Amino acid sequence: MDMKKRIHLELRNRTPSDVKELVLDNCRSNEGKIEGLTDEFEELEFLSTINVGLTTVAHLPKLNKLKKLELSDNRISGGLEVLAEKCPNLTHLNLSGNKIKDLSTIEPLKELGTLKSLDLFNCEVTNLNEYRDNVFKLLPQLTYLDGYDKDDKEAPDSDAEVYAEGLDDDEEDEDDVDEEDYDDDAAPGDEEEDEGEEDEEEENEEEEEDDLIETMNCNKILNMYAALSKIRSVKFLEFEHTLYA
Repeated sequence: MDMKKRIHLELRNRTPSDVKELVLDNCRSNEGKIEGLTDEFEELEFLSTINVGLTTVAHLPKLNKLKKLELSDNRISGGLEVLAEKCPNLTHLNLSGNKIKDLSTIEPLKELGTLKSLDLFNCEVTNLNEYRDNVFKLLPQLTYLDGYDKDDKEAPDSDAEVYAEGLDDDEEDEDDVDEEDYDDDAAPGDEEEDEGEEDEEEENEEEEEDDLIETMNCNKILNMYAALSKIRSVKFLEFEHTLYA
């Protein structure tokens, strides 16, 4: 699926200005360029274009509210100077798995004063001597590089993950409350139904036990038959040996 169609599907009858998060991972870009994304996505805060075949970010529209940009597993080798102009409030940038070979390629990121986290995993630049020290010197605004700060302390979970976990917890709490309310409000006849269900469960368990015993008995019979057959075969061989001796 190409990027334009993917964006159309992700809108889900919303207008671009309603979208705050947009995930376009694993779709196809046209000639390595971003397409179908316009400055109408003025409220966009999170954009993910992982593994879409990008070679450039030059066609990225103006996204003033964009904070997190995922560009990992593409073929980007330069042209990062446009990010300061197009995404001036970017805080997290993931360039892992791209064709970034030297520090000069990421030097334009100095203009992103709000950038706090940069990921360059699986880029050739990470093989340079004193790579981490040099990147922190080059980009003093960074707090985390490849998930760790200058003192090798791991970055905490992102705000988005914490928020998502909070939503899950709220939903679980609501489910627990609903179940308690249902039990408290249960009608008297429900108890009889529960007893009937318990009786049925006991009957099912007894039937399963009977089936298991029957299966075990069948296995015993089969094993005895196999043993007798083996004895008969041995006896026949002994008789045959005696006959022709």
